[in-house]
Amino acid sequence: MEALNASAPLNFTLPPNFGKRPTDLALSIILVIMLLIIMLSLGCTMEYSKIKAHFWKPKGVTIALVAQYGVMPLTAFALGKIFRLNNIEALAILVCGCSPGGNLSNIFSLAVRGDMNLSIVMTTCSTFFALGMMPLLLYLYSRGIYEGDMKDKVPYLGIITSLVLVLIPCTIGIVLNAKRPQYVRYVIKVGTIITIVLSVAVTVLSVLNVGNSIIFIMTPQFLAISAIMPCTGFLLGYLLSALFRLNERCRRTVSMETGFQNIQLCSTILNVTFPPEVIGPLFFFPLLYMIFQLAEGLLIIAIYRFYKKIKPSKSEKNETKVIYKATTEEGMQALGNGTHIKEECTYCTALSPPWD
Repeated sequence: MEALNASAPLNFTLPPNFGKRPTDLALSIILVIMLLIIMLSLGCTMEYSKIKAHFWKPKGVTIALVAQYGVMPLTAFALGKIFRLNNIEALAILVCGCSPGGNLSNIFSLAVRGDMNLSIVMTTCSTFFALGMMPLLLYLYSRGIYEGDMKDKVPYLGIITSLVLVLIPCTIGIVLNAKRPQYVRYVIKVGTIITIVLSVAVTVLSVLNVGNSIIFIMTPQFLAISAIMPCTGFLLGYLLSALFRLNERCRRTVSMETGFQNIQLCSTILNVTFPPEVIGPLFFFPLLYMIFQLAEGLLIIAIYRFYKKIKPSKSEKNETKVIYKATTEEGMQALGNGTHIKEECTYCTALSPPWD
């Protein structure tokens, strides 16, 4: 990795023996364990029958994958150029942009009433496609970051190894869900508890290991990139799916899937596959990205819920029209017969006293 070292001068001061201390090794091990547990839990949410059904009608999945591996890497590369980041900084941003969709997208797709089958299938496909797409995209875009010989600039072997290791627990989760679904809820519950505990450990160890160098990523450049990237993914994911005339539920799903990245995978790759003296505190960038993608995702949910409250859906409007038409016809018929119709309102009936 000498070529990488020489082409990426450090703009931050690292603690002595950074990357070789017991706490550094502990952090790397915990990150890998946490990622494996998360991917096992993610696999437990995937159903083979639903994945197969979407493959028979692949329009939604294809558009979603194009958005995932087209929009985000290009956005990351462009932002690196716009903000004039140095080589290793731009590469760290690019790794985040080339990562597959994360499991948070499933939760947020549910919150905006998206197509959950498409959401889970897209997360599955983007994770498996990452084995080929992530190294390929890093190779193509990194040629625009580094000039000359590309040898040893990007640790492709380490990245591919990480992706293969990620797919194993994900596959185990899918098989477990198909063969022993009664155990899935317990696996997910235990996995969630362990992930929360390990997340606290990762945060503490990261701060202890990097020290004051963490301030390096708290610059206006990195803050702006962390805010712009997920926002661009949400917006362009929605517009691309609208361009190909997917329905509203699928558009919201593709939007969430495009904007949310697999932060755990990205952080693990940066921390484990790159030399610590090269990557330094840059493995914190995915965590910064996660903060902004969560904040923007919550904002989208709030806007969507407010919109639905002030403007009912077409189905609700049609249902109202049918009820109104039926009531009017019944009323006119009753008036023609000289009788009086007592109109009942479910809401009013529920509130009326028992003697009424």
